Amino acid sequence: MTGRLVGLAPVADARTRLVVLGSFPSVASLGAGQYYAHPRNQFWPILSALWGLDLRALPYPERLQEVLRHGLGIWDVYAACRREGSLDTAIEDAELNDFAALRRLAPALHAVAHNGGESARAMKRLRALGFETLRLPSTSPANASWSFERKLAAWREVFVAHGLA
Repeated sequence: MTGRLVGLAPVADARTRLVVLGSFPSVASLGAGQYYAHPRNQFWPILSALWGLDLRALPYPERLQEVLRHGLGIWDVYAACRREGSLDTAIEDAELNDFAALRRLAPALHAVAHNGGESARAMKRLRALGFETLRLPSTSPANASWSFERKLAAWREVFVAHGLA
């Protein structure tokens, strides 16, 4: 088992109305210091399709500017954990992020969308803080049972309902 891993800082600001919460960054994401850095993760292609722009062609800081401009935030459920590899099933000794801090960081935030099942395990905690909570199909390459088109349709429904698409 590796040493304790620490996640990435939240991407959110005063414009953020919806935050997508993953579980914990993959090995590729931690190595790059970027959310959803694994080339087969469908997060950036889904946002690109929703917003009609090729986010993957942009440098990472510009991607984040587009995310914020559209009212979206990105963060993870876990602040730190121990894990071999990138699978959620390998997460051990997980420490939750400070979700109350989201209120200060993003005062317009009203909904949290969980990117996959592991993230959704924290739904009750976020609901208790007054956030509308939703579960989205995971964009991870490990979620091969959902086609890109099916994932996109589910994400589109949530984004349209919250004024982000």
